[in-house]
Amino acid sequence: MGSESGRVKRGEQSRISQWLRRRSKPTPEDPGREREALLVAVAAAGLPVAPAAHPVGYRCSCDRIGCPTPARHPVSFAWQTQSTTDRAQIERWARNQPQANFITATGMVHDVLDVPLEAGRSALDRLLAAGVEVGPVAESGGTGDQARMLFFTATRGTPEDEDEWWPCELDCHPETMDEHPGLRWHCRGSYVLLPPAALPGDFAVAWVRDVRHPLPDPLTLLETLTDACAQYAGAADQTPSAVAWPLGR
Repeated sequence: MGSESGRVKRGEQSRISQWLRRRSKPTPEDPGREREALLVAVAAAGLPVAPAAHPVGYRCSCDRIGCPTPARHPVSFAWQTQSTTDRAQIERWARNQPQANFITATGMVHDVLDVPLEAGRSALDRLLAAGVEVGPVAESGGTGDQARMLFFTATRGTPEDEDEWWPCELDCHPETMDEHPGLRWHCRGSYVLLPPAALPGDFAVAWVRDVRHPLPDPLTLLETLTDACAQYAGAADQTPSAVAWPLGR
């Protein structure tokens, strides 16, 4: 049973690798082809995808006046049910909405550990040097605490007792970034922007390690990430790092 499961996982990773290898290099006349290939690869890895807003200058494409998270949120309020891994649907979205960013809904297949960029880079170096299996990692640009590093992990799963589950909005919602400058754990009820994504001010979200890397158990990364966040916070203002804990059992 275990060997069969291993073969299935290796088969899935091989299929994702083939899609990524087959994608053509983008040209200035065809910037959407690379984006579409990356989104399809994400869906092939089992991560559900939905359309998000995009920047219009320094503003957001949505019609909300003074949008608090410009170009960083889903287009639809029904993003949790809209999120899909269906390749045909994702290709239609990408071709019909060429400027759109995309989010992935966490807590179904994967979680995301979200830390300040400087802390994340330090932690990533330490994890790789220690031989820890690190999964997909993305950098999200911005100023101050908006500059983040996203560590994609396996989800913690759904507990048998629903009363033991805390949805993300109780502690760490994507729109409360400034309230949680340290580590944030995105699980059920949350989302993160997927690479490639454009942000106001010529910032972007980009892969450091793409989805060809298997999703690790989040607990294998947590201690190193929290240590790096504490060091980052201490260097910044000599105060403990703010940590938004999950969001589950």
